[in-house]
Amino acid sequence: MTGEPGPHGPSRPHGASAAAGALWEAVIGLDEHAAITTVMRAMDAGLHAESALLDVIAKTQARVGEEWAANRLTVAQEHAATAINERAVAAVARHPSARTTPTRGKITVACVDGEWHGLPARLLAEVLRLRGWCVDYLGPQVPTPRLVAHLHRTGPDAVALSSSIATRLPTAHATITACQAAGTPVLVGGAAFGPDGRYARLLGADAWAADARSAADHLALGPLPHPHAAHQPIDDLPHLADQEYTLVARTRPRLVRTVFAGLQDAHPAMRDYSDLQREHTAEDLSHIVEFLGVALYTGDADLFSGFLLWTAGVLDARRVPAASLLAALEILGRELKDFPRSTAILRQAARRLTAAASGPAAASSPASSAADAAAVLRQGAQCLTDPPSTAAGTSV
Repeated sequence: MTGEPGPHGPSRPHGASAAAGALWEAVIGLDEHAAITTVMRAMDAGLHAESALLDVIAKTQARVGEEWAANRLTVAQEHAATAINERAVAAVARHPSARTTPTRGKITVACVDGEWHGLPARLLAEVLRLRGWCVDYLGPQVPTPRLVAHLHRTGPDAVALSSSIATRLPTAHATITACQAAGTPVLVGGAAFGPDGRYARLLGADAWAADARSAADHLALGPLPHPHAAHQPIDDLPHLADQEYTLVARTRPRLVRTVFAGLQDAHPAMRDYSDLQREHTAEDLSHIVEFLGVALYTGDADLFSGFLLWTAGVLDARRVPAASLLAALEILGRELKDFPRSTAILRQAARRLTAAASGPAAASSPASSAADAAAVLRQGAQCLTDPPSTAAGTSV
């Protein structure tokens, strides 16, 4: 059941698949005792701790995210399932077979400030411990000044920085630069950095890894390159000189109010929304503007379009006409008419949403309107503001 060892760690054993199936049943039943018992029995039978973490728990967590996106799990169920998986990770770490003696250097593992999805980073920390590293796991939402102070105090060989949400990329960039200025190389991972690590390279990280196994393998090959102390964030992103990102980021509250008012003027029924409905609508609009800002920061229009298409898929699973988001984009475009990069990003997103809505399902959908957009933002509350950590099994 343990499988043959690979070049840098255990291979994926066949027994992990059965354990993952059993864990899934326990997790969706919100049965913490059964979940932990499932994992412990598999390890007692010979399942390697690393496989228990990545081929069982992380695989199950990824499925949790997929089921939430397909509207087969509620937000509350997703949160409860994630909490159970987190406790299963802790149980694996306490199993006798997971006890190791550090034989390598020290790695600090942390999440970017504002990143609350801590499970991917926790999985990496435990894998690194199994591989013989001394690990300081600092958890989610680590403020950059405190992270840098920790580096000065402990002197690790590297920092492994995790982020699942793309809106944290500007903060991640500042954190990468600050760590490097402290003389510590940075390995990054997580869905925020793109499936191919494109944003890791763009933001000047010293290394990127697609998942915990490849991160551990990369660190085992040798020390990361020593960072250049003179490096500055603007060196990576010369397009920021046009100030569009700064202006959009600073005026986000005003932009949200303007779009909200535009939707309300076109659809007076919005004035009868409850306070909670108005709050959720404003939050969702804020998230749209925030993703626009990150697209400006990275210079990647596909980041914004990809977010809206993902949102459209989530809303479609909930029978909400996602194409109606076009009305909100139109109002936002009018407000940003003097910002060439912003308007280009908004036009591309509108084209891609229109193309996505032109399939068979679109024929029975109402035409795009401000009223429909308001319904999307109201009914889709939490879809934009609280996406689950779907990439826990595949990211640092």
